[in-house]
Amino acid sequence: MLEKQRHQLIIDILNEKRFASVPDLSSQLNASEATIRRDITKMDAANQINKIWGGAEALSGSENMPRASRLKGSAFLVDKEKHAGSKRMIAKKAVELCIDGEPIIINGGSSTYMMSEFLMDRQLNILTNSIVLAQELWQNSDNQISLPGGEIYRKQGIIMSSYENDSIQNYQCSKMFMGTPGIGEFGVMESDPLLIRAEQKLRKQADKLIVMADSSKLGRRSNLIFAALSEVDILITDKAADPEIIRQFQGHGVEVVLADDEG
Repeated sequence: MLEKQRHQLIIDILNEKRFASVPDLSSQLNASEATIRRDITKMDAANQINKIWGGAEALSGSENMPRASRLKGSAFLVDKEKHAGSKRMIAKKAVELCIDGEPIIINGGSSTYMMSEFLMDRQLNILTNSIVLAQELWQNSDNQISLPGGEIYRKQGIIMSSYENDSIQNYQCSKMFMGTPGIGEFGVMESDPLLIRAEQKLRKQADKLIVMADSSKLGRRSNLIFAALSEVDILITDKAADPEIIRQFQGHGVEVVLADDEG
């Protein structure tokens, strides 16, 4: 992640929470505490934030400034760097399931973004709410790219509409690909109710649901569920996945595909 991008995320976090400690920022941004301290010192000198004991706080008066829309969950730029190798091979396997010319949905997220590398030489009709994926494919491929209307959520790099009737209902696709913060016996997890609402609208327009989750996400729970396991057609994960968890998924009728370096 570039320093400028990290600084913007620090500002976003402080505008939302008012105060954050060095360990908290280090955890959220997947950066060392030494790096965060240097960032805080530099940003304080530039009058972007206030440096305080043990952390930083938003500038006085920033609570009265217009705020960008926010969703619960970690930032795309941070997630993209976690388990990148596993995500890349999972993305490769996901693209192998696609047939040139077919219409597909790709939900926003760091795992699904990795599909862009393997979609460069393909010709698909892609509906996606991922701003970063759409830009990558628009600039570097011959895929047909469609974006739904709505508001941009910068932290997650996605676009979502708060209206029930939008352009999404005009599409019908064969497959929907999505990542998740966790998947277990209770189903596919999500981090924010607004994300669930947007993803359910996309899900209605696809014949099959394909979940992409590296082995660190298997068995992980949260208090929000996007879909039950019975609604998942295919789960793509890596070969480090716990065999017992895989058997549990298969027992619910989920086809489990393992991705590895040999493809």
